Amino acid sequence: MKNIQHYNLFAYRRLRRAIGYLGIFLPSILVLLSLIKFFSTNIQPSISHYYYTNLREIFTGTLCAVGLFLICYKGNGNKSILKNDNILTNIAGFMAFGVAFIPTDPISDSCLKCTLINFSLTWLHYGFAAVLFFIFALLSINVFTIGQQPNTDIPVSMFNENKIYRFCGYGILLCIILVPFKLFPYSTLLFEALALLLFGVSWLIKGRALGDEGVIGEKIYRENNSVDTEEAVDPNK
Repeated sequence: MKNIQHYNLFAYRRLRRAIGYLGIFLPSILVLLSLIKFFSTNIQPSISHYYYTNLREIFTGTLCAVGLFLICYKGNGNKSILKNDNILTNIAGFMAFGVAFIPTDPISDSCLKCTLINFSLTWLHYGFAAVLFFIFALLSINVFTIGQQPNTDIPVSMFNENKIYRFCGYGILLCIILVPFKLFPYSTLLFEALALLLFGVSWLIKGRALGDEGVIGEKIYRENNSVDTEEAVDPNK
């Protein structure tokens, strides 16, 4: 039984890491490939505009993978919807599919040939994206901060996981507030990329991508051991 619990725990961590890596690398891969002449793609004003480029499959495929992982992810329930891991990740998963398949406004009329979606529905794209990022922030601020076990033997450091989660969550909220203002060229792309970076960091820390032994375990997770008995039966950790 204990081996099954440990397997489930590490399976959750691998899933969290996969979600985190996909979020972090999506914008950087799109931009880097845009610099390669072979793909005949310019750097776009936003991540969503890559839907109309030769990199569309990478954009939609990555979002679909994130959406599928979020729907498959099963965390802990909670009476409060704003803290319910299962409900929030399921909604976020469907929002990711919506962002992937209902495109943003085209840059030019030539893009009208790129999709069968009626452009009168593009307002849904912005709604899906806003809800998606808002849930990312809620998960970091309200959900991920629940799992840490009390430990009075180890003081809370400035690198404590809960501080990282809150920093990432509030950073995501700030980014989505700044996106509509278009403060400078490619500002939308930059703020979306920063939001995804913060989202990814939050999930990687939750998935213990840096490990959890020694100094890292004490500074980030306030733990002496990589896995203890209580944690092994708590997938939220």
